[in-house]
Amino acid sequence: MQSKSVDPFFRRRPSAELVAILVVCAVVIVVPVLLNNDYLLNKVARYLVLGMLAMSLSLSWGYAGILNLGQAMSFGLGSYAMAMTLKLKTVPVHTGPQGLPDFMVWNNVTQLPWFWWPFQSQAFAIVAGIAIPAAVAAALGWFMFRGRVTGVYVAIITLAAMVVLNLLIVDQQQYTGGFNGITDLAQLELFGIAFDAYGRSTYYLVAICMTAALLGAYAFTRTKAGLIIQAIRDHESRVRYFGYDVGAYQIAAFAFSAAIAGLAGMLYTIVMEFASPTFLGVQLSLSVVVWCAVGGRQSLLGALLGAILVAGVQGALSESAAFLETWTLVMGALFVLIVLFLPKGLAGLVSSLWALIQQRSFRPLRGVQGIGQTESGA
Repeated sequence: MQSKSVDPFFRRRPSAELVAILVVCAVVIVVPVLLNNDYLLNKVARYLVLGMLAMSLSLSWGYAGILNLGQAMSFGLGSYAMAMTLKLKTVPVHTGPQGLPDFMVWNNVTQLPWFWWPFQSQAFAIVAGIAIPAAVAAALGWFMFRGRVTGVYVAIITLAAMVVLNLLIVDQQQYTGGFNGITDLAQLELFGIAFDAYGRSTYYLVAICMTAALLGAYAFTRTKAGLIIQAIRDHESRVRYFGYDVGAYQIAAFAFSAAIAGLAGMLYTIVMEFASPTFLGVQLSLSVVVWCAVGGRQSLLGALLGAILVAGVQGALSESAAFLETWTLVMGALFVLIVLFLPKGLAGLVSSLWALIQQRSFRPLRGVQGIGQTESGA
């Protein structure tokens, strides 16, 4: 009886969403075939990475109900992990004696700091770029969710943690590069392949990682743990009443979201060829929230496409002579309009249209079924 009361649209919605994800990923993979311009290919790769970052926040905010205003912290940690290992592999002209990074030489540092040693291994750096953001998020989540901190207080704590880390990186210039960040990086090399920032190999690396992260996050939301996390978002007290460890599930979702953001940060360093404190700044972190709101925070694909759309429009307006001075006002106005008239974002609009189409397509069939039942009853 319960299955008959469910609308056919909602029964087919997970498969429809998966099909949409696969279509978008396929389009992303074939972009280099259609776009024969290295500069534009690099720009698209950058937008895809930002889309991954927005998708990671959707997992935390939209599915787990945890508004993380410090999502850029995980992104920045991943970025610096990759930058540190690539900096240690630069040609001698960009380093000091014994391979010491140039900014350390300028600040009279004579020995490589102990926390830089492990990053001489590229494999360690790749693992650390994902594991460190996840570990930091899990530790922060342990204090918050075990203490049953919720709502705006979570947003404030995450924002404060990101600001503290940003100030620490800027202040320790002799070890982190300070305001200048870490520049003059070597190219990433994996399995004999050199990933030039403007080459197709780097684009495919970004596209494959984006596809894997998107499918992995989607699969996670369909597991039992993912469904419990969504239930916690809607009715935390009820889930706790049934005996589930609410804090553990929230920590897991929070850490998984941070891991994806860390992976995006590493890719961003490869694409941009530097790491900067702005990668874990307030402006970027708030921008991610805007991207999620525009695309639809309760849709992984919507958040990803929202980030690509907003970042693309922002880049086009900022490079246009007509909107050179007013592009920020235009972006602000678009965001206000979307929040007012599309509270569920673009994904919510698509979902509503799809539900309307399904409703109209099934209405004649239901009418025929009702006539058949009436005749059989007669």
